[in-house]
Amino acid sequence: METVSENRSFGGTQGVYRHRSKATNCDMTFGLFLPQEAAEGPVPVLWYLSGLTCTHENAMVKAGAQQWAAEQGIALVFPDTSPRGEGVADDPAYDLGQGAGFYVNATEAPWAAHFRMWDYIADELPALLAKEFPLDMERQSITGHSMGGHGALTLAMGLKGRFRSVSAFSPICHPTTTDWGRKQLAAYLGPDETAWLRHDATLMMRAEGLDIPLLVDTGSKDQFMSHLKPEALAMAAMERRIPCTLRLQDGYDHSYFFVSTFIEEHIGFHAEALYA
Repeated sequence: METVSENRSFGGTQGVYRHRSKATNCDMTFGLFLPQEAAEGPVPVLWYLSGLTCTHENAMVKAGAQQWAAEQGIALVFPDTSPRGEGVADDPAYDLGQGAGFYVNATEAPWAAHFRMWDYIADELPALLAKEFPLDMERQSITGHSMGGHGALTLAMGLKGRFRSVSAFSPICHPTTTDWGRKQLAAYLGPDETAWLRHDATLMMRAEGLDIPLLVDTGSKDQFMSHLKPEALAMAAMERRIPCTLRLQDGYDHSYFFVSTFIEEHIGFHAEALYA
């Protein structure tokens, strides 16, 4: 593992690291914020999964999360959103290929050789973090924005017992029914829609429910609302009688101005679960 950079931040350290990934068969870069408490022993972990076009850097720089994580003594993990580099398949469109991994294990050409982001986030990166850093992997929570909100929800429901809480900003809630979903799921997983089901948070909620705290924020003026379908997730949660907080924030859009406004509340929400 290579240290790309380390900077002092709110009493802790914001690092960027690179390593060779077996899951994605390429070099991967991630950000990790360690609060000052990490110098004394393992600290709980909050994963932040980013959205379309993003790298590890977007949320690390724009969300303003380090201040609030430092107050709570929580580490923040900022993974990349896809494999990258020479020889990694790509597409001219922004919503497929590099920067758009969608947190699935691709089975279709040309994506299958590298686009195994589910395995990378669920297995490989946690194992690396546990080995290299003072993290308490028994206390993990997860959040994300847009495509990353989709990933946070599906990973939380797909990895029972892994996370203590889950939240999302403007998540893609019902991708099997929208343009931000059907295109990617078909490209990565093929035409058999039964393979898509475990990557649709609304369908997973209907089928299995959720047994950890859930918080979702979406801006009422989100310009991509038709792609997100927060109402579908809300209906599925109501049908299953799942206790949760699903909010429309008046006047906010899809940007990091929105995320940075409510990140303090989300980190506080996760801290309550992580320290319970």
